Amino acid sequence: MAMSMRRALLPLYRMRFSNLKNAESSLEVRYPLPFVVPVRTKKRYFIPPAVGIKGKAAASADQEAKARAAGVVLRQEYMERAINIACTAGVFDPYIPPEGDARLSSLSKEGLRQRTEQIKQGAASQLAIRKIKEHDAEFTTKAFPVKAQEIFVDAHNALTQFNKEKLHSLVTERCYPEMVRGNRYKTLRWHFVESLEPPKVVHARCPDMVSKGNIYGQVTVRMHSRQTLAVYDRFGRLMMGSEEEPRDVLEYLVLERHLVNPYSMWRLHGKIVPAWAPVKEPIVKTVMIPGPELKPGEEFEGLNYEVPKPKAVQWHK
Repeated sequence: MAMSMRRALLPLYRMRFSNLKNAESSLEVRYPLPFVVPVRTKKRYFIPPAVGIKGKAAASADQEAKARAAGVVLRQEYMERAINIACTAGVFDPYIPPEGDARLSSLSKEGLRQRTEQIKQGAASQLAIRKIKEHDAEFTTKAFPVKAQEIFVDAHNALTQFNKEKLHSLVTERCYPEMVRGNRYKTLRWHFVESLEPPKVVHARCPDMVSKGNIYGQVTVRMHSRQTLAVYDRFGRLMMGSEEEPRDVLEYLVLERHLVNPYSMWRLHGKIVPAWAPVKEPIVKTVMIPGPELKPGEEFEGLNYEVPKPKAVQWHK
């Protein structure tokens, strides 16, 4: 019975398979072929150092020819360097502070000579101030030094509190890494006590960058004040300065603004340190002093071991 049923259904199955094959051939169904995408590998070609520049050029040309033959398109490599047009990369024509500033009297012979040199150098500053006033109508040489001192105080308060958002709004992108460098795992205590002399504008320039007409205003403000600074390491030990002993500080601050941008603000851009400035006091760093090796059962107090005191070393950031 089963064989008879199989013999009856086999012709039907063959007929159905042939119909499907004919329909497939009539529709011309084509199966997609595998698509091969060439992938750039990280294979490096070693060039011996004795080959020279010509050998390197020939090796790179051979590498490009092999890549083109294989159907791989090599992307051209450009030596690009990111720039920031919100501020300049440095101080343009920096102000040279006269030697003995804040110590010599204006009535002395040396003081009169310095005064005459400042008057001669002030001609270029007057032209820059006029150009600044064309873009910033509120700029005046009398009110700006007070504003610059407020920016200086707010920026240092934000630095001691590690307020990055506020610090970015008060200093430029060039000044920010210089202020925060080396302050990790440290505690800063800074306080502005008083101003010994009223701040004043001593220098002004208007440089261009990238294209003509892209003007930046740089104003140097002389500030003579009394401040306190104390730096503690991560263990809470005093590294330099004192919170109770104020010191007289003479600084030349450079503030900058992108004058073409109507939404820009005056920000702290840098500080001019004269060559005749006194050397900073050495920073005392916490180091581990190796002691004697103790045997089992011995105590350090019973050995009467004198710990040597480390010598002060001048550290530069």
